[in-house]
Amino acid sequence: MSRDSDGSYGTTLRRIAPDSRRRPDPATEGLARGLGWFSLGLGAAEIAGGAAIARWLGKPELTPVIHAYGLREIVTGVGILGSEDATPWIWGRVGGDAVDIATVLPALEETNPRRGNAMIALMALAGATALDVVCARNLSQAPLRPTQRVRRDYGNRSGFPEPPEAMRGRASDFTPPLDIVGPQAMRA
Repeated sequence: MSRDSDGSYGTTLRRIAPDSRRRPDPATEGLARGLGWFSLGLGAAEIAGGAAIARWLGKPELTPVIHAYGLREIVTGVGILGSEDATPWIWGRVGGDAVDIATVLPALEETNPRRGNAMIALMALAGATALDVVCARNLSQAPLRPTQRVRRDYGNRSGFPEPPEAMRGRASDFTPPLDIVGPQAMRA
């Protein structure tokens, strides 16, 4: 093993690809995190109470659809909270909002006795969609993080202060100090 130009054994510096994560302002990052938590809560509510929500809308046949939307919300929430760049996940929320609105629109028909509830649901969906669009646009327009970072590669290091050939036999020459504290079996 030979020494590198910096005097170490086997340390290699590699430049890795530019970092494409975005650097949004703290308010947008906070909004994204909040939307992630909201997705988790909404998803849990849709899974646990999908039948009640469907009845409230006057469309009990939508129960399995609402359960599926709950699963989608949970996956999106985990994606937002767990990723380093929440931008695609927030855009996913925008798409999910469009699907939700399309699902609730038929509940506005004249024959639905719960038409007023469907209108409340659509207003809530419109508000959530507006927040999602604002957050997604802000995340998409945020500048990129610094272009490159350095990752050290210690894969070919032995851990010895000298090359392994020079270290052979060193452990057999070791004599412990006489004042060692420990079990009798370990004392010289």
